[in-house]
Amino acid sequence: MTDASRVIAGVILLTVVTIEFGGYFMTKIVRGQVPMTGFQKSFARAGHAHAGVLVIFSLVGLLYVDQTGLTGFWLWVGRLGIPVAAILMSGGFFASSAGKDRTAPNQFLWILWAGATSLAIGVLTLGIGLIVA
Repeated sequence: MTDASRVIAGVILLTVVTIEFGGYFMTKIVRGQVPMTGFQKSFARAGHAHAGVLVIFSLVGLLYVDQTGLTGFWLWVGRLGIPVAAILMSGGFFASSAGKDRTAPNQFLWILWAGATSLAIGVLTLGIGLIVA
């Protein structure tokens, strides 16, 4: 593993603490201690789940990216596409459901789609890089 991938992996592992806090917050939501609409509860669950899954996926991707022949810009896209998606997608779920008594996404839903785009570009780059290596 290259130094760059190792450092990024370390930073990603540190984000697990925020996901743990999110899990604690989810228990408060489920117990009814935080008033939310059904829509907001669903988006909170989705944001928390996407964060956890994509952080794990980010770490797996870092194990593979240094095995590709990618260089320069495309190497960084392969390294950072999935971790950036983890931030944007989970953040998009939370931001687009923020507000009292919200029953539909607000204007911040675009953050979720930006994350989905980052995920698609990252996995396509990494996958193609592995195939052609």
